[in-house]
Amino acid sequence: MKAIGFQQHLPVTDPKSLFEFELEKPIPKGHDLLVKINAVSVNPVDIGVRKSGHATLKQPKIIGWDAVGTVIEIGQKVTLFNKGNRVFYAGSFNRSGSNSEYQLVDERIVGIAPKKIIRCAGCGNAINIFNCMGSTF
Repeated sequence: MKAIGFQQHLPVTDPKSLFEFELEKPIPKGHDLLVKINAVSVNPVDIGVRKSGHATLKQPKIIGWDAVGTVIEIGQKVTLFNKGNRVFYAGSFNRSGSNSEYQLVDERIVGIAPKKIIRCAGCGNAINIFNCMGSTF
């Protein structure tokens, strides 16, 4: 699969700051959903992660936490979603980000994407909706 990442913490104006590369499509396990990414947004966290640090990374880091996509495979412990569900979420620091064709995400931090929301708006609103939901409980 194709992904976009970085290995050096360079200014975004540098042509080497982000680059496309290939890696194997991940396999879902446990509570994982394998999501085919339809749209992503740039979250302030993406900018902070890319800018913070000075070392050259051994492997490219894939950023991108807000995404909308379609579930194409599920892990053996998944109970909340099915293949074909359209979902949106703000991912996890413990995993690769959404700036790729496919992403593994734990079902417990995912929501069903609203049917009437357009793809691009959906990914940008994911973190805001989850923050509002969290503040009401």
